[in-house]
Amino acid sequence: MPIDLEQAVGAELQGTTFSWDDDDVILYHLGIGSGVPPTDPDELRYVYEGDLHVLPTYATIPQFPIMMSIGMTPGLDVNPAMILHGEHEIVLHDAIPTTGTVTQTGRVADVLDKGKGALVIIEIVSVLEKTGRPLFTNRASIFIRGEGGFGGQSGPSSAELAPNRPPDHVVESPTLPQQALLYRMASGDKNPLHADPGFAALAGFDRPILHGLCTYGMVCKAVVGRVVGAGPGAVASFRARFSGVVYPGETLVTSVWEEGDRVLVSADVRERGVTVLSNGQIGLRP
Repeated sequence: MPIDLEQAVGAELQGTTFSWDDDDVILYHLGIGSGVPPTDPDELRYVYEGDLHVLPTYATIPQFPIMMSIGMTPGLDVNPAMILHGEHEIVLHDAIPTTGTVTQTGRVADVLDKGKGALVIIEIVSVLEKTGRPLFTNRASIFIRGEGGFGGQSGPSSAELAPNRPPDHVVESPTLPQQALLYRMASGDKNPLHADPGFAALAGFDRPILHGLCTYGMVCKAVVGRVVGAGPGAVASFRARFSGVVYPGETLVTSVWEEGDRVLVSADVRERGVTVLSNGQIGLRP
């Protein structure tokens, strides 16, 4: 069924309330590979409640059910099998506490015509109940294959952000063979694409693939650990494009360029030499 722009753009998504505590944060951090080596103080701050810090990408967890409700949006009667997560951005209005409750509202901010598909921009705002102020905002760009050509605006083209010079830092992050199985429990994203070999084969993959938002979290953690000396709270925003897939057990190689108040990143898979995350940009607080 064709996309109905009049119905879709501006449509509100069903709101939710989401709560978390120390254990939820630690489980998420374990899901993105934290805790290696287990006696390293820089790793313990993510997996031990004694001095627990929260990585900025935890912001992707509370919003996930709203993001996945795209199929129930008026004007977007689409096949879920044709949906790909193209890009993601988080804006941190404040540091994420180790425990909290947020109330969340979402809307379809835009629908762009990319020819071979439609790009649906979803914006989700999460307000911390304790303060009544926004804690973080997620903007997910969802690409729907085969739904382009409806005559809408294509939107601006995005230029490659990585500078034409060697990176200032290169960080290797191994993934576990069971990384996707860990992350699906930590995140609540139980798409069988990340666990069922038969389902993955039907989708055209040799075996189950790692979640894009797991890669997103691992890359952010690599940058925080190497570059952001003030810790996770110094990150004001992070956006990136999912350019390829990671198979559990492969090694992420994150390239980092320091550019004043922002950090530019991209990530490749060492074993296959392919780029899996591009146009990454982390904004830092003054």
